[in-house]
Amino acid sequence: MQTWTLHDIAQLVGATVQGAPDYQITGLATLKSAQAGQLSFLANALYRAALTQTQAGAVLLRAEDAATYQGQALIVANPYAAYAQLTHYFDRTPKGVSGIHPQAVVSALAQVDPNASIAACAVINAEAVIGAGTIVEAGAVIGVRVQIGKNCRIRANAVIHHDCVLGDRVTVHSGAIIGDDGFGFAPHQGRWHKIAQIGRVVLHDDSDIGANTTIDRGALDDTIIGVGAIIDNQVQIAHNVEIGAHTAIAACCGISGSSKIGAHCVLAGGVGLVGHIEICDHVHITGMTMITKSINKAGSYSSGTAFDSTENWKKMAVRLKKLDEMAKRLRELEGIVQQLTLSK
Repeated sequence: MQTWTLHDIAQLVGATVQGAPDYQITGLATLKSAQAGQLSFLANALYRAALTQTQAGAVLLRAEDAATYQGQALIVANPYAAYAQLTHYFDRTPKGVSGIHPQAVVSALAQVDPNASIAACAVINAEAVIGAGTIVEAGAVIGVRVQIGKNCRIRANAVIHHDCVLGDRVTVHSGAIIGDDGFGFAPHQGRWHKIAQIGRVVLHDDSDIGANTTIDRGALDDTIIGVGAIIDNQVQIAHNVEIGAHTAIAACCGISGSSKIGAHCVLAGGVGLVGHIEICDHVHITGMTMITKSINKAGSYSSGTAFDSTENWKKMAVRLKKLDEMAKRLRELEGIVQQLTLSK
């Protein structure tokens, strides 16, 4: 087990040590579960009470929290960012072994860098290009002419379909499907006629695609995921969608075709977007919101109604149905009041 001193960790994250610099840290844990020798962090004021009870050997803290904390601490401007950085030093995810496993299926026409790792039962099709340091885990399928950059990770049983392009340091988690057909059909004489989807999916550098998420290939132009975009599990992104740099999309969102989402946006869980609309940069959309038209001003947006007891919700639903009638009656009353005012 590798250990780090508080001094070593402080050097990594630019922190100031409060306590013994040579104190040994063996792992990371939450404030509630941490024990001696483990490092925790306080990033949310809601957990300040847990700080007084923690058994952690040391805690990542802002200066204002460290001032009243009696234990050992690493004082840093952003404890959560420091914690995120440190997780990589304690991560036990297998790193992969350079080379091609004997049970992998790799086309003679594929180009696999000698420093890439191709696991058992992975399939690399003809003319695919796999960059240095990239790991393709067991059962993953890389389609014909796919291009994957350096230091990517394609997790077990993910599928990248033909002609798609991945930049450097892209992660595609298990079960994700990149570049399957978009939902394109033309109605004619009472039947649906399939439209061949001839665009690609392009995942730019440092994007992260969650488990069982599907990103459809473009019908003509490409579906594009911007630099550093992070997409959670079970998200549906339809054909020709464009997602800007460093945008975050939480689980179970559905993005309809040809919609464009700007940079540094956040879509909370279950958000839905209709097709052919545009969302500008720096927009935050709260959970379960349905967006039915373009947004051209940064800010936070919501739709729907908050939950309540079933009894109260039913009453509200009845009142909502009467809003149109009530609006008409209000206009009539306003007219009567105006006439009475004029007659005085």
